[in-house]
Amino acid sequence: MNVCLLYPHEDWNNMGHYDDEKAIIQDLGLKTLFLAAAKEIEYEGEKVKSVRDADTYIEETMKKVMMVPLKTKEDILYRQGILKDCLEEEAFICGLYNVATDVLRKWDKLGRKSKMKTGTKDAVGNLITEIHLLQLFVTGLTEVKKLYVEAAERIHSAGFLSLGQRLCAAFPHEMETGLKRILKDISFYANEKEHEELLNSKMVEKPRIVMGCGIGDGLKPKAFRLQEITTQLRKNRSPNSTIGRAQEYFNSLGTNSFSVKKDMAIQNQASEMEYRVVRYIISCCAPFFHEFERFFDQLRFQTAFYRGAVTLEHYMTRFHLRSCFPTVGRQADMRFSQLRELVMGIEQRIEPVGNTCDIAGKGLLIVTGANQGGKSTFLRSVGIAQVMMQCGLKVAAENYESGIFPSLFTHFTRREDSAMNSGRLDEELCRMSRIIDHLNGASMVLLNESFASTTEKEGSVIAYDIVRALTEAGVKVLTVTHLLSFARKMYEEAQKEDGVPAEFLSAQRMENGRRTFKMIQHAPELTSFGLDLYEEVIAQAF
Repeated sequence: MNVCLLYPHEDWNNMGHYDDEKAIIQDLGLKTLFLAAAKEIEYEGEKVKSVRDADTYIEETMKKVMMVPLKTKEDILYRQGILKDCLEEEAFICGLYNVATDVLRKWDKLGRKSKMKTGTKDAVGNLITEIHLLQLFVTGLTEVKKLYVEAAERIHSAGFLSLGQRLCAAFPHEMETGLKRILKDISFYANEKEHEELLNSKMVEKPRIVMGCGIGDGLKPKAFRLQEITTQLRKNRSPNSTIGRAQEYFNSLGTNSFSVKKDMAIQNQASEMEYRVVRYIISCCAPFFHEFERFFDQLRFQTAFYRGAVTLEHYMTRFHLRSCFPTVGRQADMRFSQLRELVMGIEQRIEPVGNTCDIAGKGLLIVTGANQGGKSTFLRSVGIAQVMMQCGLKVAAENYESGIFPSLFTHFTRREDSAMNSGRLDEELCRMSRIIDHLNGASMVLLNESFASTTEKEGSVIAYDIVRALTEAGVKVLTVTHLLSFARKMYEEAQKEDGVPAEFLSAQRMENGRRTFKMIQHAPELTSFGLDLYEEVIAQAF
């Protein structure tokens, strides 16, 4: 049975990653988000009591899911609806995750990980394992249904409702009752075979198996069939005790019964019959195993994502970062208000400055302005919000609207290190070449200080040629740059009637040199006000 909490009609298949997810994670600092999502916050009243150690499974799940963008508005709304339920009913999503985790942990103890199958080569041991696995599945599914019953009136998303309906159809009350009765009837087999009867045990579980058959030629029995099998709880009598010997004696006097303990051959045949009967019953449960063999794996994985999403919301609340469910719009439009850099907020435990922007109908955004004015932070905030929107998460803004760009790339300047096989400019051009090879009509490229590793004149020429070509190809480009010749040339062209539709922002600088870290609409200036920083350093030195 499919879980379908990440997609409306299918389970997770790990397909459709961003082409350069490693660069996106590095440039946007997303490891911080993955780790934060895995560190659940415990509250005492309204105060933070503690932060738990990271759940590495949730951390890895957030990375996998966030790096596979959704491609349609309907899929994003589907996840948003489920996340709304999770935020309202946190105990419900935590309960689902905990049940699935517990089932898989116990399944691992039965040998799932080491052998990738249940049981061992020993036939009896394998059968016992399957009995325990059946018990595990039935108990787990019963607990999941109980969680649904408790939250039934408070969940409204299509994802959760359809999962509940499929679960009730695949595991109805009649099946649940029947499987529990089977487990009770054959409980003697697992308990008796796993644990030898102890002399000091007061009660033991004994089987009662009734077989029926027909009579063939020569009075030979044929067409054996199972009529009844139950487990009976009896007092344990030591065969060497007075009562035990007396009981054995009186049983031997009956004409319709005999003891299998006195004849090893008969004893072995009785054990073989027990095995075949129980094996037959468990084999009849094969469709049930087949239906739910992947269910708990998928349930744990998919609920881990939503549990991490709820934890991220707690972090945004903790650091006073307003959040919203983003709106999917046209690719040509991008609007947001009070958008904040979430990674910075979590790492520095502050409320970053928010920015507001409206670049409707424009495929190019160029950000210039004062050094240390928050331009790179602004660009990262957009990239983080875009990634979060495209996987169904809330974003750190009062509102956010953008198109869907499954082909998202980041091209941030890198420090030169021993891993580079060539100069920085060559390395930047190689990365850009790889990006261009994977671009399509639904692409967004974030450029941060690209091509600043050469002279201003050469860098401006390179940036102009590349950015102009990208925009003409329909690629949405957001760039932060200190290449002022490039920025001025693009601005002049944008003023023409047939120019590239572009928006120009600048990092706000007050007259006294103070940075507000706000991006405002402004034509590119001819300076980055580096002297402000120089004067500040000199003032501190003297």
